[in-house]
Amino acid sequence: MAAPTQSRVESPATQVQQLTIGKALNQGLRAAMEADKKVIVMGEDVGKLGGVFRITDGLQKDFGEHRVLDTPLAESGIIGTAVGLAVRGFRPVCEIQFEGFIFPGFDQISSQLAKLHYRTQGKIKVPIVIRVPFGGGIGAVEHHSESPESLFAHTPGLRVVSCSNPVDAYWMLRQAIASDDPVLFFEPKRLYHSGALKAPVDPSATPEPLYTSKVLRRGDTATLVAYGPSVKVCLDAATAAEEDGMSLDVIDLRTLSPLDLGPVFESVRRTGRLVTVSESSGESSIASEIAARVQQECFYSLEAPVLRVTGFDTPYPPSKLEEHFLPDLDRVLHAVDRALAW
Repeated sequence: MAAPTQSRVESPATQVQQLTIGKALNQGLRAAMEADKKVIVMGEDVGKLGGVFRITDGLQKDFGEHRVLDTPLAESGIIGTAVGLAVRGFRPVCEIQFEGFIFPGFDQISSQLAKLHYRTQGKIKVPIVIRVPFGGGIGAVEHHSESPESLFAHTPGLRVVSCSNPVDAYWMLRQAIASDDPVLFFEPKRLYHSGALKAPVDPSATPEPLYTSKVLRRGDTATLVAYGPSVKVCLDAATAAEEDGMSLDVIDLRTLSPLDLGPVFESVRRTGRLVTVSESSGESSIASEIAARVQQECFYSLEAPVLRVTGFDTPYPPSKLEEHFLPDLDRVLHAVDRALAW
């Protein structure tokens, strides 16, 4: 009698599942930890609690306290310790609870993490990922809704990326962890558990390269460029614009440093109009850089000035006022109308 065959039991990290962004990040961390024992997760409350947003839920139980470390409330200590671990061959993934808490670790990021590889002429690598929940829309208190990504995109030696959907959340995090470069990974926290954004995530698929932007929607009236939480706003605006007979290109940047603006240039040469959208303040921002680069490369194709729809140049307001601060569908469509009327 033939011996019974054993069925292969797949872990959640190897199954195709409908996931939210939060669950996709969790599965991406799990898959990276299963693939490489040098990957460790560290941060405030990431272990027993599973993180304030539950992104690391269950990881300490499955991988142990030696690989999922609850740290003291000290961002400079978290990043500094991660630098030492990376120099010794580990691949730390650090969680910053809220983007406004990253500034105590700014010196370690900008003075150590960003410079060690260059300073040692390539002898030392620091493969560290710093996960940063960012952006507003959750009704939080001060220092919990900011968008500081431009500060890090401006710092040579760092890579800066931002996901906007579950598929990118899973794959971009895995790619960032596998990279030998230090990566700031900005996550749209208000979309973590949005059921409307659920999507099938296939761990066996071939992902987009990490440092590339992506055209999500084709149109010929104008081009919308965004990243992180603003991508959904632009997609909603493009859907609403169809009722007025407009078709809008929507491009998800995905990578903020280095910027991949090839698809943006191609789009603007077709549409002649560009609106950039982000929650960060407009002054000296990524939106400003895009506007400058597009003007430089597509000057003779532009039918109107590049317009920016951003947060205002003020500190993030109290939660009762945040809906007036954040770019929304109406502000985006108003900018498109202004571009068309130029």
